This record gives sequence, structure tokens and C-alpha cells, in this order.
Amino acid sequence: MNKLQGFYALAKSNLPAVPWKKYGEHTVFDPDILWTVRSAVTEGEDLNLPRKVGINAKTAKEFAEELSQKLRQEDLILYYPYFIALKSGVIDISLHRTAIEAVKDDLWNLVTDNRKDVTIIFEEDDVRFIGDDYFLNQEEMMELVDYCTVIKRQFMSELAGGKNILLEWSYACPSDLNGSPVGKAALVFYEIRTV
Repeated sequence: MNKLQGFYALAKSNLPAVPWKKYGEHTVFDPDILWTVRSAVTEGEDLNLPRKVGINAKTAKEFAEELSQKLRQEDLILYYPYFIALKSGVIDISLHRTAIEAVKDDLWNLVTDNRKDVTIIFEEDDVRFIGDDYFLNQEEMMELVDYCTVIKRQFMSELAGGKNILLEWSYACPSDLNGSPVGKAALVFYEIRTV
């Protein structure tokens, strides 16, 4: 499953996923919030694709239009309201092992800067913590574990075939126009893929 298939899989899943929509020429961006605009392709390299995060409506429309000129018709330009991540991470699920990595704030702190506050490894009847045991509170950890169970059931054929399921997640708040968090943080998944 590539990034494009992952967006569709998330939309159909029981996971709390970003409320993305497909961009079209008649799309109107609400000027009262900030936006994220991303792309996904049907063929070729699908890592580090063009995206803009935390942009106003005018910039979102211009960027989406620019992407629509560059990408093929079968590729996807999607958009959703920008959110502020308070804790983020990745989950790597295989048939007999699950690893949850978490970092303060944005996921880029983990994937770009290789910072981690905690790694939790579930293997058979063993649970190991590497890093700050208390970085995720009990409620957050149990919620993530519960969704790992959902994913394992949903993708059992891929797992049984030797593939891993990778997910990106954040505990995040909506954003105001100044890029400040508003409201209560909630879990959101924004990427899933098989490797």
C-alpha cells in the first residue's frame, strides 16, 4: 500500500483520521482557518511529495492549483484543516511485534531530527519501554494500543503475508489563524502504509 492507497484506507477505516477531502477546481478554502495541502501519486516515488502545512486559504488555493498543473489526473491533491501536534509518533505493527515511538510536538521531530521521547515495544507477553516511561499518559497509551488491535484485525492478511503496517499519528488540537492551538487535543492518524 502506497501513500495514495493509505489515504483511502484511512478514510474507510475505523481510525480517527484527518478529515481530508479531494481538491477540485471548485474547492473553496474557508478563510477563517489554516490549511494543509498534500499530494499523493499513483506511480513512482511517493516519499517527500510536495505539501504545505499551516497555510492560509489564499496560499492553499494557489498551491493546490500549482499541484494540479504538475500532477497527473489520477494523482491526488488533498486538503484538510491544519492542526497543532502536541505529541506525535509512528506505530510499526508486524504479526508478532508492535512498536510505538513518540515525540513531543510535531512528527518531524522524530522523522527528521531523530528525536524520541519514548519507544514502547510489545512482543508476545513482554512490554519494554525505552526512554520516558511516562511520556504518554495511561489513557493515551491505552487508546493507541486499542487502535493497534483494530489495525491488526483489519490488515491481518497483509501481516500474515510478512508485511508491516506503519502509521503516523498525533495528539493534536485545531489551530486558529495565528497557528495557536485551540480546544482539546485528540488522537488523529494521518498516514498508513504497508512495507
